[in-house]
Amino acid sequence: MYFIQPTRDIAYLDQVLDTLPSVQMIRIEDIHLYDPTIIAIADVQDYLNHKWSLPTIVLAFDQEGSALSQAWEQGALAGWIWNRLPENPQAALLRIDAKYKRNQDSRDLPSAAELQQRLLPNPIELPNYQIETLFKPSAYLSGDWYDYWKISDKEIIFYLADVSGHGVTSSLLTSWMAAFHGRSKTPRELLKKLNGMLVQENIEKHITMLAGILNLDTHQIRWSSAGHYPPAIIFEKNQPPKVLNTSSFPLGLTEDLEVEEFECTLNRDARFIICSDGALEPFTGGLSEQFEQLVFHLQNQSFQAPEHVADDIAILSLRRMK
Repeated sequence: MYFIQPTRDIAYLDQVLDTLPSVQMIRIEDIHLYDPTIIAIADVQDYLNHKWSLPTIVLAFDQEGSALSQAWEQGALAGWIWNRLPENPQAALLRIDAKYKRNQDSRDLPSAAELQQRLLPNPIELPNYQIETLFKPSAYLSGDWYDYWKISDKEIIFYLADVSGHGVTSSLLTSWMAAFHGRSKTPRELLKKLNGMLVQENIEKHITMLAGILNLDTHQIRWSSAGHYPPAIIFEKNQPPKVLNTSSFPLGLTEDLEVEEFECTLNRDARFIICSDGALEPFTGGLSEQFEQLVFHLQNQSFQAPEHVADDIAILSLRRMK
């Protein structure tokens, strides 16, 4: 940390410096030469007069309460009294530094969220098909993720994943998936590879996931699930919804993961829809009642995500056009 040389005489200066042997003394005129993210300690009057951008702990005299208030309004991290430092100044500095870094991380979250949104797949034009999506994080970053890409002129592969928990760690795993998936050519291969990586790296997270391949000529979908709920649903006009239930383990729990592959065919105007479990949140009742309401609103195309959600929501829909 830095200690900015005071411009006024401070009788307690040497005493303060003796209690802070690790700080680096710098001059006000040289502030621009130093790292603007490292905390500085400075006299309150210098801080108010020079208005630098370094994160700063200010030191004042007993009678300078008004100056301390102005310094806090100006953005000072903390205020100490020259002749009455905290009992353990070094420990206090470490606590202030840790809190400052956490706050800086929080300020970076909007930028991180924007970057995560950019990693979502760009729309692609497909003959006779339309891909529709919804992505709504509960906070800045999401642990839900979807992706799709062409593996040939006739086939696209897709998935929707839900990482356990919330926050930065879960969102980092979604970014990792986005970078990792391109080497997989089948749903089973994708799930097995991701599971192997999670188990090998001993990441204390699990992922539920549904992945599939759509053949644009035959309209056949081959798909696999890894413990994903809600299940995929097929909607067809004048037909009851077809719920594609499976029984399987999430990724990251066991090395010996069994991955089954299923098949279905999309008729004209049919929709194949996958949702994360956050899509159940807007509805009341138990899990089965929530799922019934979700199916109803998806079938009638009336699903709306609340403005504020406690869980991330992601929806991926493949619609075969008339």
